[in-house]
Amino acid sequence: MNAKQAKSRVEALRAEVRRHDHHYYVEDRPSIADEAYDTLYKELGELEERFPALLTADSPTQRVAGRALEKFRSIEHAAPMLSLDSDREPEALLRFDERLRRLLGEGANVAYVLEPKLDGASVELVYEDGLLIRAATRGDGVRGEDVTANVRTIPTVPLRLRGSKKEVPGFLSVRGEVVMRTVPFEALNERLLAEGSAPFANPRNAAAGALRQLDPRITSQRPLEIYCYDILVERGLAVATQWEVLEALKRLGLRVNERVRRATTVEDIFEYHAAIERDRDDLGYEIDGIVVKLDDLAAREGLGLTSRHPRWAYAHKFPPRKEITKVLSIVPSVGRTGVVTPIAFLLPVEIGGVTISRASLHNREEVKRKDVREGDRVRVQRAGDVIPQVVEVIHEDGETRGPSWAMPSACPSCGTGLIERGPFTVCPNAFGCRAQLVGHIVHFASRNALDIEGLGDETAKQLVDVGLVASLPDIFDIDAEQLVALEGFAEKSAESLVAAIAQAANAELERFLLGLGIPEVGEAVARDLAAHFGAIEALRDASAEDLQTVPGIGPKMAEQITAFFGTPENAATLERLLKRVRLRPPEKRRSSGLAGLKFVFTGTLEGLGRREAKELVEANGAKVSSAVSKATSYVVAGSDPGSKLDEARSLGVEVLDEERFVALLREKGIHA
Repeated sequence: MNAKQAKSRVEALRAEVRRHDHHYYVEDRPSIADEAYDTLYKELGELEERFPALLTADSPTQRVAGRALEKFRSIEHAAPMLSLDSDREPEALLRFDERLRRLLGEGANVAYVLEPKLDGASVELVYEDGLLIRAATRGDGVRGEDVTANVRTIPTVPLRLRGSKKEVPGFLSVRGEVVMRTVPFEALNERLLAEGSAPFANPRNAAAGALRQLDPRITSQRPLEIYCYDILVERGLAVATQWEVLEALKRLGLRVNERVRRATTVEDIFEYHAAIERDRDDLGYEIDGIVVKLDDLAAREGLGLTSRHPRWAYAHKFPPRKEITKVLSIVPSVGRTGVVTPIAFLLPVEIGGVTISRASLHNREEVKRKDVREGDRVRVQRAGDVIPQVVEVIHEDGETRGPSWAMPSACPSCGTGLIERGPFTVCPNAFGCRAQLVGHIVHFASRNALDIEGLGDETAKQLVDVGLVASLPDIFDIDAEQLVALEGFAEKSAESLVAAIAQAANAELERFLLGLGIPEVGEAVARDLAAHFGAIEALRDASAEDLQTVPGIGPKMAEQITAFFGTPENAATLERLLKRVRLRPPEKRRSSGLAGLKFVFTGTLEGLGRREAKELVEANGAKVSSAVSKATSYVVAGSDPGSKLDEARSLGVEVLDEERFVALLREKGIHA
């Protein structure tokens, strides 16, 4: 066979294999025997091996390829992936319907599309000219993690859209939900237990965990599926309704849930909700309600969005599932912030296809209010169908109960005396407590704090487990030779982490303050404290009254901050940190020349980074938003801008390229 003949045969084989994949994975109706399929697939692979020039990224043989990643990069979505307004009360759904009809005007033809509310991991799929080019987790709704390599391994995700060149849009951003069905989920958990690994709490966590594997070969072994339900951005599709959107997705080879329906009245919605809830256990995948969407896309545009959710969609949730079981023991658990949470270990009980063996009792006051004791029979529910909760104690006549449970007086991890902070019990030994240490390391190294690349959760656990880091300052004493001895580290990665730690030792004061994990101190408060006090010593010695002179800091926050610095263990750790870290004082706010202006940034800025540009305009009185609205003063667009550029143009918001942005700053007397 020559190259020309091979090319023709490869193209025919790919088309045939894709067709059978679609029938098997998307339509659930196999059209060929497994042996015949395997023969076609094997022939395709052999031809691609003989003629490497014919190999393409969208070939069915390339679902699992490439090496493990060191980390996921963050990417901006083509359009914001918003959450939904939701409630489980019927009155709330009635109010949604009434409000929507009122906004659309009397006599408006209101139609809805209804679908199950899938309990999985939300993702964005982006296709250009029919080819899958990237996939991202939802993240914060604006930016997510690039999980393209992992999503490519999911059989129900087409690597190339179906249809001719004329039928396939030039650009398509689709939102979908990655799920794991209950039967393969249980099989996965059984396998993990057999291997001595911790099982997943529920299918949603299992799906999300599989998507975030750094090695796509591991993801490929997890039984993931996807349902697509929305178009975020499209260029080249003629769709006017949500129903047409779903039909278009199906034509293009994307899987759409089989239980979608149309409705014209709120009574139709209630009937659908009842039917789905009745069939819930037979669906084979987890749901926690239904989603109601206005069908008319043009009407949606008129209704618009709030800062969190669209006004034209609503999630009508199911009541949480409940079962009765027994409390075997109540154990205090210490979290990153030092809060000690009582955890009820339960006689395992299945709720909605998930085995529950532990539940949070939240705090000592909650235990006291519900009077939960070891040995009690209790009613347990999965709040939001995910988080297990003890609802109430089931009392029986003549029962003999165990003693009332009480929080210990000392931290179960480090032995430090516990303190009470409202209803919460807290270990004040923020840096010396082993149970808190891993979380503190990860937070200290996080992007908005000291930004130590490579120091994530797994590495932090490893450093603590082997004894290299016994308290936070020990991070700065690690050398490459010690790291190379650890699993997963090579010479290059060890040297990179040590270099990143050394770079972080020259830190901005506000980032350092954020990294300390002071209660109540987030990014904005850390910036305000740094600007007001100018040095860590001044802040450390400030009284509660001094702190309250900072705008936005009240008595409660001031008390938390002074208590943090006043704890002897924290003070000792801070002293050790300051011997290893050189803190840069904050730059003074230069002017209020941009006061009253609101900026949105999109794309990559060549001269100024996005973060630097944001900090610069904020330092000069402006506000920065992640969403474009009519209140936006300027959208600053760098290279490869996202959908915000289109939104700005449609709303008539002035768009600045980087050159004009810098010129504007100079006009205001601000030097970039």
